[in-house]
Parts: sequence; structure tokens; C-alpha cells
Amino acid sequence: MQKEKIAIVNVYSYGRDFPEYIQYLESEIGPVQKFRFDQDVSSEELANQLRGYQYIILGTHPTLKAKFFDLDPDVKLVARHGLGYNNINLEAARKHGVYVTKEAKIIEQDAVAEITIALLHAVARNICVANRMVHEQEWGVHRERLMGLQLRNKVTGIIGYGNIGQRVGDIMKQGYNNQILVYDPFLPKEVARQKDVTLCDLKYVLEHADIISLHCNLTDENEHLIGKEELGWMKSSAILLNCARGALVDEVAVAQAIENKKLFGYGADACIREPIEPTNPLLKLDRVVLSPHVGVYNLECTKGMNQKVYEDIINVHNGKRPSEIVNGL
Repeated sequence: MQKEKIAIVNVYSYGRDFPEYIQYLESEIGPVQKFRFDQDVSSEELANQLRGYQYIILGTHPTLKAKFFDLDPDVKLVARHGLGYNNINLEAARKHGVYVTKEAKIIEQDAVAEITIALLHAVARNICVANRMVHEQEWGVHRERLMGLQLRNKVTGIIGYGNIGQRVGDIMKQGYNNQILVYDPFLPKEVARQKDVTLCDLKYVLEHADIISLHCNLTDENEHLIGKEELGWMKSSAILLNCARGALVDEVAVAQAIENKKLFGYGADACIREPIEPTNPLLKLDRVVLSPHVGVYNLECTKGMNQKVYEDIINVHNGKRPSEIVNGL
């Protein structure tokens, strides 16, 4: 069978910890090349650089717009190395006969839920500030900066109650005796009954929750879902968590709310622009804990994600359908 080419675009972890997957692809498919592009790279530049590659393993950016698919006739499959696919024009891919796939939800479930809980602890107990004080020989100095919040017997609000949101809710309910409020317009009421959670509108969740965790997809409709008005509905003691997409929140408004003591803190594994810009106001605040989109960075999850993408490419190469197709082909 004729050799084909694979482009790994802004996925820094693919094949790093499990290099055998690169070896598998090179031996069974053809050459593998890693690319790094700026978030705002043009469709013309993308098409020019990726022409001749049949398979694209894609990170959270850049965006593959309709024009990219018009300009690059070679691509057969775009395999998202993750769950979200808002950075791909699905209709244009379908029009050109290009499969778009994502990871299976179960692969990322525990990894993303666990980093959500890790960020919650870091914010609630000011762990990062405390660690910095110890390293800077400030043991016992200004301990008032470290006054935190207890998590037990609180109310957790989950925005987007899919696989990951449900896992976070389970941890907070079973581990911390939290009441779980859910905002998810697409969730069947039967699921809410089975999980013993309370379905509410967004305002009710934000007004009553002590912890709010975002786990919804990013769409045109919910960009800046949490903005200045929504932050005003929250308790001043609330913690906001975002392990979904940065643009779900207005980062400037979040920073202002924390500065003005209208919000206790913010923990996030995603930012609007990645890498985060040095002028972002979140960076100067103690009660903001950020990680560089590494929610899936554990060995078990990374291996599962590598395997899923490998299987998608092998299937298309052999004339079979990949799994987890999201663009209707």
C-alpha cells in the first residue's frame, strides 16, 4: 500500500512519553512530522505547510477554517487529540469528505476531573502562595494571606453535566458531602434523577453554589458564558473552576471580581489565548491558579489518547471508518 504522511499539529505530548506510537505510524503509514503554529495562523499558511499530509493530529488550536479545507485537498482525516472540536469547521470538512474525530470521553474523564479537584484544593487553601512563602523563607510570615475555605458540606454547581462534569459531581458529593446543582440544557431529566442532582437554570446555580465548575463545550452561543453580570450573581466566597475552554469566561471580569473581593478565587486549565499573554490580569493575583492545559497529562490518559488517534489513522488508511466521528460522514 502507498505510503502516506501524518502531521502532528500543536500536540506536544503525542509520542513523547510513548514514542512507540510514532514508530507504529511511521512503519505502517509513512513519515510523521510535528508542527507548531501560532493560534492566529492564516488558512493560507496552514494549507501551504500541511499540503501533502493526509492525516492531521490536531491540538486545541489553530482553527481549521473552511478556507483551509478549500486550499488543502490532500487531508483525509483530522483527529482531535482531545474532546473539543470547536477549532474545526465541521461542515467544510464534511463537504470535502474529510473525517473529523475526537477522543472517546471515557479516556479523559478521570484525568480532567482530577485536575479540576486539584485546582479546587489549590485555590481553596491557597496552596501555591503557601508553597512560594516556604521556598522564600517566609515560614509563618503573613499567614493571614493563607486563610482558606473548607469544602465539606458545601454546594457545587456543575455547568455542563457530561462525562467529566458527572465525575466531578460524584467526587464532590461522595467525598465532600456536597449538594450538586446542574445547569445543562441538553441533559435528560432522567439522568438528573438517576444521579440525584438538581437541574436548575444558570442564574440559580451561580447564586447558590459555593463552587462552580465549567465542563461544557465552547460554542458561539456560550462564549463568555461567565461574564461581568454572571459574576455579580455569585457569592463573594465562591470559587470558579474552568477545565473546559478559556473563552467560556471573561478573564478580565474574573480578575476584577477577585480584586474587588466579589469572588474568592479562580482555578483554570485553559485560557482564552494559549500560551497566556504576559499582560493577562489573572497573572498578578494570588487567588488565581492556572495550569497550561495539561488536564490529560497523566500516563494512563496520554497512552489511551495516543492509541485512539493511532487507531483512527490506521482505520482510514485501510479504507475503514474511524470511531467518534463528529462531522456526520
